[in-house]
Amino acid sequence: MNKKKLVLSAMAVLATVSLAACSSNSSSKSSGTGNGSSLKLSTSYNNTSATDKTADEKSTLKVAEANDSPFQGISDPVLASNAEDADVFAPGGGNSLFNVDKNYKIVDGGLANQRIDKKAKTVTITLRSNAKWSNGMDVTAKDIEYAYEVVANKNTTSQQYSSDFNAIKGMAAYHAGKAKTISGITYPDGEKGNKVVIHLTQVSPSMKFSGNSFIWGTVEPYEYIKNVPIAKLASSAQIRKDPIFIGPYKLDKVVEGESTTWSPNKYYYGKKAQIKHISINVVSSNNIVKAIQSKKYDITASGLGSTSYKQLKNVKGYAKTGQPALSYGYFGFNLGHFDTKTGKNVMDKNSKMANKNLRQAMMYALNLDQVYKKFGNGITWRANTLIPPIFQKYWDSSASGYKLNIKKANKLLDEAGYKKRNGSKWRSDPNGKKLVIHFGAMTGNSTSAAEYQDYLQQWHKVGLNVQFTGGKTMEMNSFYSTLQAPKQNKIDIYSAAWSVSSEPTPTQMYGEDATFNMGHFVSAKNTKLMKEMNSNKSWNDKYRTKVFKEWQNYMNEQAAYAPDNFAYGWSPVNHRVKGYDISPANTEFWSNMSLTSSKLQ
Repeated sequence: MNKKKLVLSAMAVLATVSLAACSSNSSSKSSGTGNGSSLKLSTSYNNTSATDKTADEKSTLKVAEANDSPFQGISDPVLASNAEDADVFAPGGGNSLFNVDKNYKIVDGGLANQRIDKKAKTVTITLRSNAKWSNGMDVTAKDIEYAYEVVANKNTTSQQYSSDFNAIKGMAAYHAGKAKTISGITYPDGEKGNKVVIHLTQVSPSMKFSGNSFIWGTVEPYEYIKNVPIAKLASSAQIRKDPIFIGPYKLDKVVEGESTTWSPNKYYYGKKAQIKHISINVVSSNNIVKAIQSKKYDITASGLGSTSYKQLKNVKGYAKTGQPALSYGYFGFNLGHFDTKTGKNVMDKNSKMANKNLRQAMMYALNLDQVYKKFGNGITWRANTLIPPIFQKYWDSSASGYKLNIKKANKLLDEAGYKKRNGSKWRSDPNGKKLVIHFGAMTGNSTSAAEYQDYLQQWHKVGLNVQFTGGKTMEMNSFYSTLQAPKQNKIDIYSAAWSVSSEPTPTQMYGEDATFNMGHFVSAKNTKLMKEMNSNKSWNDKYRTKVFKEWQNYMNEQAAYAPDNFAYGWSPVNHRVKGYDISPANTEFWSNMSLTSSKLQ
């Protein structure tokens, strides 16, 4: 993961992971939990070289976006759902409102400042006086408010809405289509002023941090997009072809699915951009290593995987940087559907994967410890919960997660009635009917392909007939398109990853009304625990920590979503790059970089 996602994202986004695998019958002795990485990388590259005369107006920072599919091209963070879109449009600043410190706590000095009033139950957001879009338009109070309209509109294509937003007065009525405006968002100085006051039924401790699920962290260019129906925004020219931004760079050109190019934004309020041109190009995971070795790119747009690290850790001309990733891999099970009329996920008690024993058994059958011991290269290790360890305060280091236990997997299946009948090598369901489980997995490199084959082998060992959906891996956009349909029966279990927000509340991913809840898991206890994470009692951080840990153990026990891997996000940085620093507090990531020469070193 890199700075753009870590600091500027106000959302949970879908991501891909490229991992490796092996087949095994017994669990390895690797810890599999905790910070399983042995790496000690710096978040910055301290380049003290002098800048030579060749670094002129024509010099271009070359950025690689390692991905095996074209990016979708949705520049708006309210509407985007894939991490790849956030990456390729990152020089525009992500339309982010706030600056943060090293712990992602909101601080003054960004596009806007925030004030929380616990007694009045309000949050006041005040824009800086020189806030402008890259086309010269003023950023206004309406631009702050309109983001909420786009998130919550009944016809929106945004997938960011969750029940936490209902803490804003009038939001539930607007979301249901019963009101044309959000009554709880007001403008003390008018819509074209610089201040918005958000009136709430509760003020939560998560609001102190960027990326929380109550206060949206980006702005929308209202005057620029107001004539486009919200339902059609994601496909509009204003979003895909000629988007505007508030960051240090303006977009010069986008080649659909392939590349973006940038130059300095003269209207940017912050530090002046030092590099005159930036190009970001999609490079497949099979080609990224050769591209870096050939010195075609200065940096990568997001962290690379464990296989790339093994091949590139000693590459000449590059420094290695990194930090624990704001992401994790997971397995999801299809348990129901999304009711488009009520806007809620619904569990189907008769779904193929409804039996908890079956889900648990499938996880105990996998040997993730051995996979990452052999192929993780210190970058990737088995996850033990659905909260990554970068959130040290809330992550439960004592949770065991799912270690290989074939004996237990078989016992769970036997007890639930999944038995081999009439001499079959495969187990049938408890009613004696043929059981075929369809596994959805995204196409990646050769090591991820080997990993998927290992999963299938391990599941076959316990008598489960698991097959790839459609007989093969799926292209990323097709994979997520299938999962995000309100109802689907093509994928029963899937392997994916979250690029998470910098505040750990998981409502937007696993809430009853979260469209990102693609497995459609719903329970009263899950809802209760997630609400409790931001209750008044949770201003006491010891209590909040306790709730987070209880949620992690509950989700492990339910196995509707199960942890796969944690990772260390690392990136190579060419020696001609100066001022590179991915730490969260470096809120001028793009402006602080410069080039010491016209050619890569």
